[in-house]
Amino acid sequence: MPDRYAAGRRWARSAELKDKDLTQDTISALPITVRNVTKTYGAVHALDNVSLDVKSGEFLTLLGPSGSGKTTLLMVLAGFTRPDTGSLKFGEAEVIRTAPHLRDVGMVFQNYALFPHMTVAGNVGYPLRLRRVPKPEAAARIERALETVQLGGYGERRIDQLSGGQKQRVALARSIVFEPRILLMDEPLSALDKKLRDRMQIELRHLHEKLGMTTVYVTHDQREALTMSDRIAVVNHGKIMQLATPQQLYDLPANRFVADFIGDSTFIPVTRSGDQVVYGDTALEYTGALPDTATLVLMVRPERLRLVPQGATEGSNLFQGTASEVVYQGDSYLMYATLADGTEISLRGAIRGGTVSNLPKVGDPVTLALDPADTVLIDGGQT
Repeated sequence: MPDRYAAGRRWARSAELKDKDLTQDTISALPITVRNVTKTYGAVHALDNVSLDVKSGEFLTLLGPSGSGKTTLLMVLAGFTRPDTGSLKFGEAEVIRTAPHLRDVGMVFQNYALFPHMTVAGNVGYPLRLRRVPKPEAAARIERALETVQLGGYGERRIDQLSGGQKQRVALARSIVFEPRILLMDEPLSALDKKLRDRMQIELRHLHEKLGMTTVYVTHDQREALTMSDRIAVVNHGKIMQLATPQQLYDLPANRFVADFIGDSTFIPVTRSGDQVVYGDTALEYTGALPDTATLVLMVRPERLRLVPQGATEGSNLFQGTASEVVYQGDSYLMYATLADGTEISLRGAIRGGTVSNLPKVGDPVTLALDPADTVLIDGGQT
């Protein structure tokens, strides 16, 4: 038998993988180091010289539109895709040529990939069968894994007897039952309805905090990424556009693509003269650093704008416009306005007592205020 299979058996039987209670102990996580990874399909660069560091025990999300390269990068981590060039290390070990089943990686697929002819316990225990874990030990691990995902006692149920959320938990239990030090997830919540999806986001985050394994999660849903992640890598055209915490990405995007992809934004052209930034004939007040570029735009988030009385001169950046549409949305309202230069801008405000009756009507002149701390200037040439 080839040596790599013998190595796999030794690894599966190692003391590190025995007698650990998933509900009590964290798993010994590994950092991930990606260096100069490139993958091409003909003339298309699915990954273009990507370098990335994932900290031990971190929850990192790869976020981007369809075709951006995020899933290709996840498949490289899993071992299902071999890059053309580059290095991949788990801890200190180079694994770029290591077979998927020898990488000590748990994987949750988008469609769960459960076996319909097996019970829940059979599905969860399948990785242990491959590693030839003795049956008594396997049974204990299966039950602990199911309890960890709140499915204790479900072992004998058939897959077709489960809801979508329960199937997702079975897939997750299967991925952690052999106690991998790295967990990879490829849009595992995409098939769930919104309410269940929102709840599962919090449950997955809590599970990660409990187990402590290094987790790389792929999604195209920005809100999901902001909710769950320690850090987010925004991917586009096979490149990492920005790697930062959720708050840094939202408040201080590195370029126009990130600003446009994360949250709702309006981009207003401004001119620069040294350290002064001018919109129309008014110099803007700002608190952050200016990008080192001649082409600037002002990024405006709708919830950062405020509607103030006409003629207000308070210490904010003020924009004059005309209300073009006002939309009541229950807990908030969304107002669209046209500025003097023709720019369409939106403002979102909370609904409080008397707010609705005091909202502007279509065609009314409006004054919008933006605090200097919320005045974010970014490179307008990067998209």
